[in-house]
Amino acid sequence: MSALDTAQLEAMIEEATVDAYNEDEQLTGLFTMLGEHLALPFTTAVLGVEVTVRGIDVTPDGRIVARCSRGSMRQSIGILDLPVPSPAPEGAEWIEAYRHWAG
Repeated sequence: MSALDTAQLEAMIEEATVDAYNEDEQLTGLFTMLGEHLALPFTTAVLGVEVTVRGIDVTPDGRIVARCSRGSMRQSIGILDLPVPSPAPEGAEWIEAYRHWAG
């Protein structure tokens, strides 16, 4: 994933949250941008195990998670903890923007 500078990340966050009035609405805006731009599915390694990221979701406690699978096994992993593969999938800069927003 190309490293974006702080100004680029903040511009992306502003684009995603322009009509947001609180943190929940900001999260929804970022989730929407991830949904629109992140190319799915993609493969990455979690703890040395190859998994396929098949989708993204928002948990009831307000975290964006990646829905991952390996064979018949399924698990959601927080986007903040998800290793982004190299080369990164199209739209992965939105993961970087979410991480910046989440601090």
